[in-house]
Amino acid sequence: MKKKQIWLLAILCVFLLIIGGCGQEKTSSKRNDAKESTKTIQIGYQKFGTLNILKSKGDLERRLKDAGYTVDWTEFPAGPQLLEALNVGSIDFGHTGEAPPIFAQAANAPLVYVANQPANPAGEAIVVQKDSPIKSVKELKGKKVGLNKGSNVHYLLVKALEEAGLTLDDIKPVYLPPADARAAFEGNQIDAWVIWDPFLSAAELELKTKTIQNGEGLVSNREFFLATDTFAENEKALNIIKEELIKVDKWIEENPSDVAEFLSPEIGMSVEVLEKTLKRKKYGLEDISDSVLDDQQKIADTFYNLKLIPSKINVLDASIKNNEGGNGK
Repeated sequence: MKKKQIWLLAILCVFLLIIGGCGQEKTSSKRNDAKESTKTIQIGYQKFGTLNILKSKGDLERRLKDAGYTVDWTEFPAGPQLLEALNVGSIDFGHTGEAPPIFAQAANAPLVYVANQPANPAGEAIVVQKDSPIKSVKELKGKKVGLNKGSNVHYLLVKALEEAGLTLDDIKPVYLPPADARAAFEGNQIDAWVIWDPFLSAAELELKTKTIQNGEGLVSNREFFLATDTFAENEKALNIIKEELIKVDKWIEENPSDVAEFLSPEIGMSVEVLEKTLKRKKYGLEDISDSVLDDQQKIADTFYNLKLIPSKINVLDASIKNNEGGNGK
């Protein structure tokens, strides 16, 4: 009798282990499904860029709808503000220039580099008024220079000053988002403005500004596509986004005039300004390479040495290669 009870107890234990294992398997499956089943994808975009054009066309929403997702779009004045939203979980995906991810990673934002567009150093510059006596970066010493703090142009300014034998301490930085910086520039409240396209093209065409230095020979000026570390695991949605970015980028490259006319009413900029920007832009979607990460590390090290970020960072920690993992592969 005792042997029979022991035998029944053993069978019961095995049965419970099987049930428990199934339960764990179901829980694990549910977790993996959850990574792919986020019904609404929050995407952040800026006034101008491939994502904004993709939004205007509506192709991404159609593709994602077929895959069971909806999209919420949020506009930001510049990259730093966009990555602040990514840091607090308000958006899942967005695009910025080179510098904002450095500041965001230094602030422990859970970001991942997903892809980048080719370098476009001519797409940002330091400009002055057409009648300004300032002819070179060296002559910015003691002058008020407007820029968006933590953006791509922050690095351009640092490198341009460095080449001229100056530092940020030798000028008076005035940190303003693009719209406010333009107003300050037009009102002669700043002596120079460090800005990127399409605001640069607008300044050149509408204000007849004088460029004293663009990014050529100093910086790469790449556009990056970034995601939260959680959303980066959702390969299904991420691959759809990348595929649509490639398609729309090709369309833009082949039809700059049509795209400029298409975008003008939504962005509130003239066709002429947008066409100039689109013709200056470089096209293509590239996987994050080691050389690109090396360039980003140089920016990070420069900012750390200048005490612009509080601690050293390893850009590789935010590489998508270091964040690959189970999301329904």
